[in-house]
Amino acid sequence: MKLKFDVKYKAQADPFIFEDDGKFYLFVTAGAGVEAYSAKSLTDIWHYEGVVTEFKSGHNFWAPSVIKIDDAYYMYVSFNDENIGQFMHVAKASSPLGPYKDEKMLYNFFSIDSHVVQTESGLFLWYAQNNYQGERIGTRVFVDKLLDPYTVANNPVEVIVPTFDEEKNVPCGGERPNWHTIEGPCYFKEGDYHYLMFSGGCYMNDTYHVGYAVAKTNETDLTKLEFIKHTDNGKFSPLLIKNDFEEGTGHHSVIKLGDNYYAIYHARDYGADKFDRTGRVCKLFVKDGIISVEVKENEL
Repeated sequence: MKLKFDVKYKAQADPFIFEDDGKFYLFVTAGAGVEAYSAKSLTDIWHYEGVVTEFKSGHNFWAPSVIKIDDAYYMYVSFNDENIGQFMHVAKASSPLGPYKDEKMLYNFFSIDSHVVQTESGLFLWYAQNNYQGERIGTRVFVDKLLDPYTVANNPVEVIVPTFDEEKNVPCGGERPNWHTIEGPCYFKEGDYHYLMFSGGCYMNDTYHVGYAVAKTNETDLTKLEFIKHTDNGKFSPLLIKNDFEEGTGHHSVIKLGDNYYAIYHARDYGADKFDRTGRVCKLFVKDGIISVEVKENEL
């Protein structure tokens, strides 16, 4: 179902959902800084809050995520800084809508699509980076421990790797037809199961999708988990992919409200510009290591 916004002709790519004191916030990819929206509920009208970052420099801000630690809010986002590539940064604010500032670069290599979570073992940063080794080279999902909100342990562990042709990043990869992309990690835990969802492929092609992997363990150190990618007896089996009324379905975040899980993702209507990715919501069913999805056009 499409989310309702009070502005027209704006995209909401890579939407990250965040709840604080009963109010909902959506942070999205934008050019000059991270843009945000707020609403009273998922199905209410989302109010455009504008750019919420005040960084010294930067452009092409990608895929933000936010976490609250004590009384502060931390945003993890990648952006270009002059001639420096798309590197992960962190910034701090005293409210969900910022302004986020006092930014610090976490990695000096291509690193995108953050999701920071906290367990009994501390803070962990999920993100995507490139790996040029192996049969299927490309972007893959990693996890690293945070020593504090501004400091990575800098010992990332590769978690999800490409295994299917449907994960090729064509045409996004340009002159690299064999480049694969696994990105957009989103982690949550339910019972004894750890779930790691991700996006695969290129948002412009028909096989762009959301998949997931599962680890069953009581381990709380997320760098020690061994995830098994969900398949259909070894065959490609996406959780979310184009349907009868939308395409380009991917890069999502997850929120649990009561006993129900919801995925907030971007997609586009058929016939729309390839960059016109707008925010959508669907219901997830999570049980015993299996996720299923209910996607509807006009209602949850």
